[in-house]
Amino acid sequence: MGITQRITPSTSTKRHHWSRRTRRNFIKGLLFISPWILGFLFFTLYPMASSLYISFTEHHIRTPSEWIGLENYTNLLQDRRFWTSLYNTVYMVIIAVPLELLSAFIFAVLLNLKLRGQSVYRLIYYLPSIVPLVASSMLWMWIFNTNNGILNVLLGYFGIKGPSWLTDPAWAKPGLIIMGLWGIGNTIVIYLSGIQDVPISLLEAAELDGATWLQRLWYVTIPMVSSITLFNLIMGVIGMFQYFTQAYIFASAQTGRADRLGSPLDSTLFYSVYLYDRFSNLKMGYAAAMAWILFAIILVCTLLLLRFSKQWTYYEDEEK
Repeated sequence: MGITQRITPSTSTKRHHWSRRTRRNFIKGLLFISPWILGFLFFTLYPMASSLYISFTEHHIRTPSEWIGLENYTNLLQDRRFWTSLYNTVYMVIIAVPLELLSAFIFAVLLNLKLRGQSVYRLIYYLPSIVPLVASSMLWMWIFNTNNGILNVLLGYFGIKGPSWLTDPAWAKPGLIIMGLWGIGNTIVIYLSGIQDVPISLLEAAELDGATWLQRLWYVTIPMVSSITLFNLIMGVIGMFQYFTQAYIFASAQTGRADRLGSPLDSTLFYSVYLYDRFSNLKMGYAAAMAWILFAIILVCTLLLLRFSKQWTYYEDEEK
């Protein structure tokens, strides 16, 4: 016992003592990552802390800000356009994100088939995702033209009168959803890589048991790529809550004015669009409050998706 008591303190001291070499390596490591640390502090953490403070003030550019507490947040709850923008954004999250995921998965399955010239098809499906958003949005504005747009002309060949995509509030958001389906190349590539990683042994075992191609897809492929589905779902939700460029171009091009965002009749007034509108009108505190509410919404949605994903997401490491 006496020997044990004499050894224990010495062992404990050595356990928490860094050698000169360890300290030197630690300092070198900090120096190597110092550009990232400084960038994070000055370009991420400081702006976030500053915007949090501004959200509780009536911010002025030339004069000191005036502290008003929760007034910006309470005013938001009484703002009709705030609720309209939130509704439009949630609509896109609920409708557009699942539709884009489903379309991307179907295209990935088709692009995984062993066909001649498959690499060309993969290139064709991926190319739209690298086209700049402004250019592609202007292109779709021409496609959606009510009188001579390609889409309505094609519908006319089948005896269908095309809707007024640009001026009808009922068709504005569906038009943007169709536009979004054109640029899902990145999601397709992620799904395609996951499908190609599905173990061939599982597919062959299912085939030997008499499973059809559709059954192998449903019972083997889809569960094996469920973690990728979760990733794409979370990224899609985060991205859709920040939906801005297409809606901004959509409204600006048809009205000819950037200060009439949300046209027609606020049907394309999404959360980020309204936040930009408040910021451009020098409502800095109001816009900062909106930004932090959006941060809270995205955080809650992400945590909920992670929480409930355990029931349907499969990870290969769980069996080890």
